[in-house]
Amino acid sequence: MPKASPALDGLPSAAASALRKLGADLATARKRRRESLKAWAARLNVSVPTLMRLEKGDAAVSVGVVATALWLLNRHGVLAEAADPKEDLGALEAEVQQARQRHARRSEGG
Repeated sequence: MPKASPALDGLPSAAASALRKLGADLATARKRRRESLKAWAARLNVSVPTLMRLEKGDAAVSVGVVATALWLLNRHGVLAEAADPKEDLGALEAEVQQARQRHARRSEGG
């Protein structure tokens, strides 16, 4: 059995919860399409146990499998938007803070 990754051991609970919801939603989509585990796994090029892990939200399932599952649902665009820089509020806040600091330094010196 492969050794667990420290990244998986330290997975934030919010991320684990999101993966469980994604997995459950993928399972619902498969069932609504009346696809068996075996047929859906074949379409994903994975084993049935891997598909079952995906549907349970197992973080060790590769992002490639997740991407293919989203593609099968014609939802792969959401993956492309997941880390869009325009939506990165943390980076925007850091840039605003840096601008404020530069402005404060200029105000003090001038």
